[in-house]
Amino acid sequence: MIISKRRILFGIVFGFGMISAAQAMDRITGQGFASRSEVYAVNGMAATSQPLATQVALDVLKQGGNAVDAAIAANAMLGLVEPTGSGIGGDLFAIVWSAKDKKLYGLNGSGRSPKSLTLQILKDKGLDYLPPYGPLPVSVPGAVDGWFELHDKFGKLPMQAILAPAISYGREGFPVSELIAYYLKGSVSRLGQFPGFRETYMPNGRMPGVGEIMRNPALSDTYDKIAKGGRDAFYKGDIARTIAAYIKEQGGYLSYEDLAEHHSEWVEPVSANYRGYDVWELPPNGQGIAALQILKTLEPFDLKAMGRDSAEFVHHFVEAKKLAFADRAKFYADMAFAKVPVDGLISADYNRQRAGLIDPQRAAKSVEPGNPNLQHGDTVYLTTADGEGNMVSLIQSNYRGMGSGMTPPGLGFVLQDRGQLFDLTPGRANSYAPGKRPFHTIIPAFVTKDGKPWLSFGVMGGATQPQMHAQILINLIDFGMNLQEAGDAPRILHSGSSEPTGEQMQDGGFISLESGFSMETRRELLKKGHVLRDALGDFGGYQAIGRDPQTGVYRGASESRKDGQAAGY
Repeated sequence: MIISKRRILFGIVFGFGMISAAQAMDRITGQGFASRSEVYAVNGMAATSQPLATQVALDVLKQGGNAVDAAIAANAMLGLVEPTGSGIGGDLFAIVWSAKDKKLYGLNGSGRSPKSLTLQILKDKGLDYLPPYGPLPVSVPGAVDGWFELHDKFGKLPMQAILAPAISYGREGFPVSELIAYYLKGSVSRLGQFPGFRETYMPNGRMPGVGEIMRNPALSDTYDKIAKGGRDAFYKGDIARTIAAYIKEQGGYLSYEDLAEHHSEWVEPVSANYRGYDVWELPPNGQGIAALQILKTLEPFDLKAMGRDSAEFVHHFVEAKKLAFADRAKFYADMAFAKVPVDGLISADYNRQRAGLIDPQRAAKSVEPGNPNLQHGDTVYLTTADGEGNMVSLIQSNYRGMGSGMTPPGLGFVLQDRGQLFDLTPGRANSYAPGKRPFHTIIPAFVTKDGKPWLSFGVMGGATQPQMHAQILINLIDFGMNLQEAGDAPRILHSGSSEPTGEQMQDGGFISLESGFSMETRRELLKKGHVLRDALGDFGGYQAIGRDPQTGVYRGASESRKDGQAAGY
């Protein structure tokens, strides 16, 4: 058989070229590691960590609700279908872009410590730190008041319509998704011994498995009372009395008065400009400004030239994180109790000085906090957007998965254990005090460009969050990725930095790299003195909605490591 030179040439140019392209990446468009393409829509969009919650948010938008209504509805639904990371026993933070006012609003919906519990009482109990479970780490749950603050200022639909989907699902039941089933099962060994927990979540004697129907009629009843009676039904009615009586029975200190006196706080978001984009976070007691510090410390370096899969980039990122977290440990706290130099901490000059401390060849084993100008005085994340241009960035959590294990009878939810993040060493910014907000890990974020909304996003996951906020934006701005690619890209997680609870960094901590970083990069990091370990923790859960300022078109992305979904209409 004679084969023409022309056919051989065709095979070399086209056939072998096709094989080479297939070997290079599996996708027709975009980066090879992307799990899917972005989602596009005009009239509205929602991105949450659970598809049923996303669909509830869209249903509320289609009923005439706005982005705030949709966010509250989705959060209520997540408290039902994803109790392993959220619920009305926890706290809430939000950033809202108001299309009418053309500005951002920030809400701190975190609760305070019991007024009857003092540092001396804790010391008399022989404690060096607050325990993770039981009654002592319970602080006032702030989520419900946060809902009503958001609704009173921006909402359109009545609260009964907003909470109706979650109420219905709680009574009729829903199929448990894969990741939630995994976390539900893991919660039993930690929390199953506490009164009320098994009765609420394990009425048949075990946690439901993947695809099995789960119901929570007690939570539906609680939601119904809140929908009809407003925030006072939670903080001043029978719900508050039930919580207070239960905590007292368990030997805790949270009281009816603590609940009745609770209030959220509207705060001004703070920003730092990163390569022409204004990145917005909320001021402490949260850790959002750590993301700004990381970005500003890295801004003098040409990250694009380094390349993402390089020891040079990973090294500089980790060293910048260490510097930011040293400041976090010293300064971040409830600003009603501590003088936090926010302006100094996020300033370009200060972080340029901090950048000069990075040794390009060696990993730092210990890092001291800086001296900014003191005169300047597991979790769920969701984001929603509506056809008018309003956007909401909202994060909500019980801390430590399902929280403290404290499950008041007949209410359908677990109380948070956020108080564990207090430092029990006297005299520090985050030292325990009665009526004080603890240091908080959960942080929503927003980005504007030229004064217009560009991106609403967040990444759930404890101390992971500032690191991932910075990585998402570096992926978008420095490495030119789209929203989905920026979330799917392999992540860097540094653990072991100095903590606001008082623990100090030991021997530089350690790095965990997701698969996708080359062996060469890993070897070079070891040469620089970094310790590499397999990730035992969480690389975070990301959701995002971007907006084209010219066309108004939304684009959405959802975390491929979770059960989530981004969808629009």
